[in-house]
Amino acid sequence: MKLLIIGATGPTGRKVIESALDLGDTVTAFARHTESLNDIKDKINIIPGDAILTADLEKAMIGQDAVISTLGRGGSIHAHNLFTRAAVSVVNSCNHTEVPRLIWLSSFGVGDTFKDATPTQKIAYRTFLRNIYANKKASEQIIHASKLNWTIVYPSALTNGSAKGKFKADDHIKMHGIPMISRSDVADFLCTAAHDDKWIHRNAVITD
Repeated sequence: MKLLIIGATGPTGRKVIESALDLGDTVTAFARHTESLNDIKDKINIIPGDAILTADLEKAMIGQDAVISTLGRGGSIHAHNLFTRAAVSVVNSCNHTEVPRLIWLSSFGVGDTFKDATPTQKIAYRTFLRNIYANKKASEQIIHASKLNWTIVYPSALTNGSAKGKFKADDHIKMHGIPMISRSDVADFLCTAAHDDKWIHRNAVITD
């Protein structure tokens, strides 16, 4: 499969590259600043660009079978409309280049997943994560309204630990305690979902 990974230089994006290569996929990495990918430039295609610019995305999407977006705001608590602007550009670019499959990484607590959060999680989502989560929810409404074969993935709190290879994945998961999941396991799920039709038009909650 030919995969385009948006946000490829982020901590989760880099793990997605590794997972996709392990599956034997042909990987194109897309990010604004791609210098950190120089150590694997002989294994992947690298295209610099901005995810909110349709012209940049369309150049990268030509010939792809699927798109995985791992866009994030790093440590910022303000979205600055990144997710909604990117969603519009990604959907339009997929339509223009006839790429049917989109895997979109979100966060647990966004949208309908909020009701399954723990009380502690809900406090965080309603306070310092409020702006980020509102913009993510709006971006997902754009994706849901599209004609793409989308999957939106909602991981619990991300860690930098090693992949366990065992985690829960379902449309709804009631959270308890301090739910977490490694970026490596998330990356494996994103790549597997791109290959598996059973997750088309579904929201996937994942956690250890």
